[in-house]
Amino acid sequence: MERTEELSLVELHRITSRTKGFFWRDYSLELGWNNMRYIIEAGLLQARLLNRTLVIPSFVYARSCEYNLTVCSEYAPMVMKGTAIGSDQWNDLPYEQQVAWRIPISTMFNLTHLQRTQSLILVSDYLRLHSMSPTLDEASNGRWSRKVYHTHPNIFEPDPSRLPSLHVVQGASGGPTGANRADFLTDSMKSFGGWQPHGGDEASGESKLGPWEPDTHTKVYAILKSALSESQEDFLDWSRARRLLEKNGIVAHNASDEELDQLLLENGWQVLYTFEGATKSIAYPLRHVVPRSSLRGWRDDFAHIDADVVVFEGDADVATQTDALRFSTPAARSNFATMVTEAVIPNDIVIILGRKLADRMHALVEGRLWTGAHMQRGDFIKLNLVAEKTPEDHIKRVKQRLDIGRYILESLHASGNVTTVRTLSVDPDTDLMRLAPPLPDDPFYVATDERDPDALSYFKSQGAILLRDLITIEDRHELGMNSMFVDVLGLVEQELLAHSAYFYGNAMSSYANVVINRRAARGLDPRTMLVD
Repeated sequence: MERTEELSLVELHRITSRTKGFFWRDYSLELGWNNMRYIIEAGLLQARLLNRTLVIPSFVYARSCEYNLTVCSEYAPMVMKGTAIGSDQWNDLPYEQQVAWRIPISTMFNLTHLQRTQSLILVSDYLRLHSMSPTLDEASNGRWSRKVYHTHPNIFEPDPSRLPSLHVVQGASGGPTGANRADFLTDSMKSFGGWQPHGGDEASGESKLGPWEPDTHTKVYAILKSALSESQEDFLDWSRARRLLEKNGIVAHNASDEELDQLLLENGWQVLYTFEGATKSIAYPLRHVVPRSSLRGWRDDFAHIDADVVVFEGDADVATQTDALRFSTPAARSNFATMVTEAVIPNDIVIILGRKLADRMHALVEGRLWTGAHMQRGDFIKLNLVAEKTPEDHIKRVKQRLDIGRYILESLHASGNVTTVRTLSVDPDTDLMRLAPPLPDDPFYVATDERDPDALSYFKSQGAILLRDLITIEDRHELGMNSMFVDVLGLVEQELLAHSAYFYGNAMSSYANVVINRRAARGLDPRTMLVD
């Protein structure tokens, strides 16, 4: 459940003393919760690689409230986003769009559950450990205060004059341009490449390109290097590398994956394991092929730093996939996927309410399977990322995609051939075989940030069920004052959509990809999820 009491100083010391020190990535608090969640997940991986305790903000900013601003500010501190973050990007918007509400970060996920398996504390915890005020001294912009946070010793430090030391790595990726960052370098990577430890500036913790022996400029290497230059990327997709080598008669069409991997290894290239898409869903595994000379390992480059606090400076969200979510082995990738789905979970009340609303959807369709979608409009219209600009075209697109989903559900129901996401070890969801598929005219669920009453009425006329159709006053009472904030209600809708038989969303939406991760954790077939 949501953490309502502070951990004691002794409990905090128990968490932090089993690691080498503290790890921080600057947090972009102006972003929505789902992007913040990605930064935290990546930070958990990096902190573990460096044997450090991850520190995260004690609060987030809820960006929207369902009621009058005055009413909402009675339950959570209201701030001007521009002042709190230190940005003028909202200055031209109406007043009500310039405000936000500061709510505990434990509102957004089960902090107690996460701390059972991960070394993680809040900034407020760090401040208490260093005899500072958790309410007065925490920075409002999600950045590490190099001055304030280093003015007092750790209360468990035997030398009262020793202040916590700091090491800052410039740039969220922590590496030079052209580097391909992985979690760590395996022994085989090092032996094939003639790698030498600390191939750069050991004092700064940043490696320069070139700690490897020169590449073997074979035909294989030249073909892939030429394609890499043409793509203007730092990597090639594994499937594209295979096609290139087949086209040039180097690899047979029936060659196994293992044979291709070995060929790449012997010719100066390395396979890294990651996930498909810019928004980091763990449901769709992917492989990248990179020049071995470009490889950098998080653990290899930064684990030797002895400072009490290591800070990776810069906006972390935009770099998360390329610098944090590449792995040297499939097992390491699966371990990360398991952490995302089993350790970073919603609070109990959100899980329970999501299940309750899902039961109501089942009742609306007379016990059949039901479908759902996420329609992100709001800021996506302003950013020109929305799937369709008009509400009419958008709901038409959703219905078309859900019709495709209905055919897929009919096929899966008939065949009984249900699978799960490859990166997780979970049992398949059996509802696809047990329950009848949806009928063409069945209602479907839509989670959306659209607030225009006419647009919402049109969605309903097309068969859409909205949150207000399912949630009751009693549900809101159980959720408490948090039910006023749209950001929190969004968590409930994500959990609800995790129970749909088929889901459709925007590929650019972090919200949609969290839904997919939650569905993957439930054992739903990856063919029952679509983002485009």
